[in-house]
Amino acid sequence: MAFTTTQLTALETAIAMGQLSVQYDGKKVEYRSMGDLLTAYNFVKASLIASGVIAVETTSNRGPASVANFSRD
Repeated sequence: MAFTTTQLTALETAIAMGQLSVQYDGKKVEYRSMGDLLTAYNFVKASLIASGVIAVETTSNRGPASVANFSRD
């Protein structure tokens, strides 16, 4: 089964809103729990990454990196 970015966006929106129902392309899916919804989201995202539809995220939440440089004068 090929997933779409529309499906991934719908899952992201439901997660952000705390809702267990997801609607996309005239379809509605009701999940039993937030855990099931998160599992579906992770599966769809991994499938889209594996198929090259979306890129792997390479950013982190650590903020910008800095380097200290020491010298003896």
